[in-house]
Amino acid sequence: MTATSDLIGLLDLEEIEHNHYRATSPSEGWQRVYGGQVLGQALVAASRTVPADRAAHSLHGYFLRPGDTKVPILYKVDRIRDGHSFTTRRVVAIQHGRPIFHMSISFQIVEPGLTHQFDMPEVPAPETLPDEQELRARWLEEFPQYRNDGWDRERPIEVRPVDAVNIFRPEPGPPRQRAWMRCRDRLPDDPRLHQCVLAYLSDWSLLDTATLPHGVSFMEPGAQMASLDHAMWFHRPFRADEWLLFVQDSPSASGARGFNRGLIYAQDGTLIASSAQEGLIRMRQ
Repeated sequence: MTATSDLIGLLDLEEIEHNHYRATSPSEGWQRVYGGQVLGQALVAASRTVPADRAAHSLHGYFLRPGDTKVPILYKVDRIRDGHSFTTRRVVAIQHGRPIFHMSISFQIVEPGLTHQFDMPEVPAPETLPDEQELRARWLEEFPQYRNDGWDRERPIEVRPVDAVNIFRPEPGPPRQRAWMRCRDRLPDDPRLHQCVLAYLSDWSLLDTATLPHGVSFMEPGAQMASLDHAMWFHRPFRADEWLLFVQDSPSASGARGFNRGLIYAQDGTLIASSAQEGLIRMRQ
């Protein structure tokens, strides 16, 4: 079993009855369920109730409670609307009898229309950059106390930062970061699976962008960070197992919250998706 096959299994929900799906979480030592996992699984649940000729074009979700990695997650799908061109679904994720997350997703048939996009910034090619796992292995030599926390474990998503930040010793910098990302192994050709994998990886580093000007990270003692909401818009077809450039910035942080945006490009410069997120950032003494 590889990390990629584990990810595919994670997104392959069990249908337990009409409009109800059950999922589990990997036992990787996380204190709570990774937000991208819930995003991806909720999108899978919604997609299972929509005709194959419609693809998700936007999603908007709110994280309500920390997810428990030790118990299954129940995803309940409400079929809000089935229109001529658009289909709308609402998904609620439930644990211990209480909602931990809810998301609205809109699907659309393929249609022609006006086309434009922002140009992709010029950055080094992913093949010239070190893998995030290589970088963390170097940093862990200085901080061996974290080696048993799983930071050197292979992840299903390969990340090659353009603007690498040492999470164990961050320094203040601009609220911007760029990174190449892709699934480590080849995925099946199902376009919906690629959308769900992109939703999974879109939460990987977005919230961290708001901490960059302050030279802090989620590794700081007393740091409390969590996603509050997350939105995505899918613009064009793509493959999540090919290199994607994630361009992120944080226009504002205030009130113990950080706001972050992301543009996601294919390697040929095509803008394939956008994202936005606000997260909780508390730095306790």
